Amino acid sequence: MTAARRRWLATVLALVAAATVAVLPPGVSYAAPNPTPTPAAPKEKAVPLLGDVLESTGRQYAKAKNVLEKSRKRQLQLDLQVQQAEAKVEQLRPQVAEFATESYRAGRLTPMVAMLSGSTGSGFLEKATVLERLNQYNAGKMNDLVEAEKQVAAAKAEIDAEVAAQKAAADSMAKQKRTAEKELDKVGGFTLTGGEVVATSPKARPAPRAADGSWPDESCSIKDPTTSGCITPRTLHAYKEVKRAGFNRFVGCHRNGGPYEHPKGRACDWSLLKSGFASASTRDQKIYGNNLAAFLVRNADALGILYVIWYKRIWFPATGWKSYSGDSDHTDHVHMSLL
Repeated sequence: MTAARRRWLATVLALVAAATVAVLPPGVSYAAPNPTPTPAAPKEKAVPLLGDVLESTGRQYAKAKNVLEKSRKRQLQLDLQVQQAEAKVEQLRPQVAEFATESYRAGRLTPMVAMLSGSTGSGFLEKATVLERLNQYNAGKMNDLVEAEKQVAAAKAEIDAEVAAQKAAADSMAKQKRTAEKELDKVGGFTLTGGEVVATSPKARPAPRAADGSWPDESCSIKDPTTSGCITPRTLHAYKEVKRAGFNRFVGCHRNGGPYEHPKGRACDWSLLKSGFASASTRDQKIYGNNLAAFLVRNADALGILYVIWYKRIWFPATGWKSYSGDSDHTDHVHMSLL
């Protein structure tokens, strides 16, 4: 191709390109077509971790239980108040009735009436003073009766409110129980496996609570005596109480990463050995685990226990012992989680 022909062809191509751009709408530029995007896979419904569900239901259950216990104690106090107020009413009512009858029959005695009806003038003032004090005394009895009856009515109204609060708390506890059982069913079913509580198991000293008796939230703020991590003050208290009860074999609490309470400083694994972990292979090891689990269950309310797992079973305050087949069968240690 000659140089002249190449220049002519280049000119023609330039004109064609210019014409193409000219017919495009303003603001539209040419671009190579994108490939059809691959449809995104449907999002799977998030399933909450068992530990998260148990923590939530455990806290709500503990809160409702605290409300129920406080309400029952308050109701006992109110029952006593009603009894005392009603006894006072029964004591005052005949006295007031007698005074009212006498007043109706003879009219209210006043100092003037006493002076007008008196036989001599020397004792008028003294008699009038005595009679006025008597009238004041009877009026006081009437006021006492009215006040006692008000106390009875107020206490009974408070009792009705406490009964309603108890029903609400019991309903909440039942709801948490159903929720926990539903989740535990995924890891072993509803089969009850029998309690581990030993009547002679030592009693633990109670952990500190809030002024209203509830369990306050605690952060991982204390050095873990078993690892280089941290634990909560309540976990440390439970750790010390378990040790004080004589369970002094190997234990590990804080663990980085993973779900549940270990990374939050609210769980400990109590081994059956003096060092490391291994499934129970002797009678001594199994008894040690049984007794440790029994201690935790018996003192769950004092220590703020959320749940206990031991030898393919899990104990939860709302449900008791259930079979368990989660990510570990826990035949080599007793697991405790705290609120």
